[in-house]
Formats: sequence, C-alpha cells, structure tokens
Amino acid sequence: MQVLGLEPWYGGSHRSFLDGLAAHSRHRFTPVTLAARFWKWRMHGAPVTLARKTAALVADGYRPDVVLASSMVNVPAYLALVRDVLPRVPVVVYFHENQLTYPLPPETPRDATYAYINYLSALAADRVVFNSAFHANEFLSALPVLLHAFPDYTHFDTVEEIRARTRVLHPGLPLAAHDRHRDARTPRAWGSGMEPPVLLWNHRWEYDKNPDAFFRLLGRLDDVGVPFRLILAGQHFERKPEGLDAVLARYAGRILHYGYAEDFDAYSRLLHRADVVVSTSRHEFFGMAMMEAVYCGCHPLLPNRLSYPELIPEALHHPLLHAPVLYEDDEALFHTAHRLLRGEDRPLPEGTLREINAHLDWTRHVALYDDLLEQTALAGT
Repeated sequence: MQVLGLEPWYGGSHRSFLDGLAAHSRHRFTPVTLAARFWKWRMHGAPVTLARKTAALVADGYRPDVVLASSMVNVPAYLALVRDVLPRVPVVVYFHENQLTYPLPPETPRDATYAYINYLSALAADRVVFNSAFHANEFLSALPVLLHAFPDYTHFDTVEEIRARTRVLHPGLPLAAHDRHRDARTPRAWGSGMEPPVLLWNHRWEYDKNPDAFFRLLGRLDDVGVPFRLILAGQHFERKPEGLDAVLARYAGRILHYGYAEDFDAYSRLLHRADVVVSTSRHEFFGMAMMEAVYCGCHPLLPNRLSYPELIPEALHHPLLHAPVLYEDDEALFHTAHRLLRGEDRPLPEGTLREINAHLDWTRHVALYDDLLEQTALAGT
C-alpha cells in the first residue's frame, strides 16, 4: 500500500516519527516535507507547496492509497488544492501537538487562528490520532471553549464527530538502536566514594519545558552539598533561557556535556552516561526525549501530571523499595532528588527501566500504525 506522508515541520520529534514509521512500515511511504522553521507560516502557507509537490508526484504516475498528515498541516486547505489530482483520498491526521492548549509565556495572547486550523484539520480528516490519551482528552475538552468564543454557527456537535474518529497511538521510538551503546554505562554505586551521579537535561530550552524550575533544583541541591554532575543536551532556538549562563558558570567543573547532540550515536552515548533524567515541564503531549532516556537506564523524576502517569506503569509511580518516579511539586522533587543522589534511596534497576517502554520500539509498535493506515484506506475505497 502507498502512503503519502505530509510534514511541513520536518525536524525534531516530527522528523524522528515520520522517518521511523517509514523505515519500519510494511507499507511504502513517500514523504513530502518542508524545513522546520517559521511555524506560523507553515500552518498558513504549506498547503500550497505540499499540494504542488503532490501534483508533481501524481503527474509521474504516483497514486497514494492514504495520506498521513501531521498536525502542522492545514488539511482542508491541502485537500481543496489537490481535489483534481487526488479525488477522495482518505486522510489520517496525527497530532504531535495542538495550538488550543500549547502553553504560552505569561502575557502572550493565544491566536485562535492556529487553533481553528487544528480544529478544521481534525474535522476534515477520516481518522484523528493523538500521541497520548492526555493529549486527546485535553484537545477534545478545549474544543468547546474555542468554539464558544465565536459569535454564531459554532457547531458544538462537531466535537463529538471528531471524538468518534479519534484514536490514541503512542509514537514509536528507535529504542533498539540505543542498545549498541549500552557499554557507555558505568556501574552505579552512589554515596560509596565513586564519582557523583549524573543528572540529565535533554529537553528544549523553552518556556513549556520550564527550565527555571530545573535551575532552582540544581541551586538547592548544590547549596546543601548534594554531589552531582551534569549533561545538558537541550536544544535552544532563538534565544537561551534566562539563568542558563549562570548555570554554565556555576557548575562549569561538573558539566560533562553542553549542547544539542544532533548525531544519534553521540546522543545515545550521552543518555547512557547519565543516571537521573529530570522533567520540570509545564506541558508534555508525549515525551520522546524522556522515554528514550528511561530506556537507556536513567531513573526518571517526572511531574505527576501531563502524559507521564500513563507512560509509567502505576506500580512504579511510587515503588516501595526504590526512589519515587512521579513527584507532586517542586518541594517533593527536591527531596526525592536529594535522597536519590545521596544514595539514601535506590534508583530503579536498569532492567526495569528498559521494560517500561520497550513495547514502543518501532519493530514492535509499527504494526498498530500499519493496521490503522490500511483500515483507513480500505474504508475510503
């Protein structure tokens, strides 16, 4: 079966997802992509470019059975522009994120234009797929609020139409590819005179990931003499967060790595060198970076909200014989990290960590996507 993959934001987790799915699928993928920049322009202008690229493929004899579009695609605009070359082609839209609930910095107004594009895309698609149950529930709960903001003809009934076509599928991950770097791990014996444990930050240095809370955690731990080293592998775009330069100066002698690692093998080795991975996120629709770090043996410290409770087995939220995984607030995070880094609480065994999300490796998980795409294509014929 032929799958046309539309991705106007071909970078980061969007690129990893499309590349991983295409590489492991039993179907034949043809990606049509644009560079990952100017996100607002991509949501407005990408349909014209994507439609023209599609028309060129069709002119060469290509006929897709189904279209897989990311949440950055204005689906109805695209379909209108390809109606002459792709009549009645079924569409699956995959929501990596949405603009109804994506967190914004304080005093930044939300532009309903982009939220409404997401709404129209979900309404126009044959299947709507979200990367977590948390994301699906948040989006569907926010839709009536969005529609209520308009003066008339709000069509609240369309929320249930979208819900009926909605499915949750966690993204696949290239977990097996990390196995070749397992020798980068060193035995953990914290508090026994060995080198201090390594804290990992592998999130974007942006507002929604809340790096300020991470900086405060480091300061409190250091103030009371808790030993640690750092791997700071976050990516930043237009500007660095306030406080990052102070962190780089204060812990210069303890930073094993600073900077975004684009090379997979280099990144995997960094994950295997770390001992504890921390999230202080205000928002997380899934959490690919966290899940990869967990698979590579990092004990996670995660807020007890967002997508995390569904990704971590309930028995491991607060295990009896090991350090907690989920925390309630900044104070709980500090006390959990304090005990863990001093060796007073034990981290989860590496075998347990690997099993948390081993089922999401693309080699095992891709069948769910392949079946969904095939079912959507058959239903559209």
